[in-house]
Amino acid sequence: MPRKYTYWISTAFLSLLYLASATLYATQADTIRQALASLGYPGYLVPVLMVAKVLGVVAILSRVNVALSNLAYAGMFYHLLLSFSAHINVGDGAGSVPAVIGLGLLIASFLTQNSARAKQSPYPPIAVG
Repeated sequence: MPRKYTYWISTAFLSLLYLASATLYATQADTIRQALASLGYPGYLVPVLMVAKVLGVVAILSRVNVALSNLAYAGMFYHLLLSFSAHINVGDGAGSVPAVIGLGLLIASFLTQNSARAKQSPYPPIAVG
């Protein structure tokens, strides 16, 4: 039962983080373009990332297809890892905090997904011990 709570709480907060980010991308597009440029990324990524973030959340929450859900987890993992790396590389350690929080939530959600969902992922967590 605690694994179900861990899954739903971590997934809810991860979804909120991604949806809040997509909303910020939609409402503050010029500011986000400048922020991405300071990290070394092109501004045309703003609409692409905005759509990808919303679709990732939909794929994980709906779980219509387990493979698609796992692909969304992988995409989020790489996005958060690249975000963390970009902030660290430009010397903006404080800017990497949301990425670290997101990575923690993502890992917790992925490792506990089979305990809370009817459609099981073929990638169960590795047993330690």
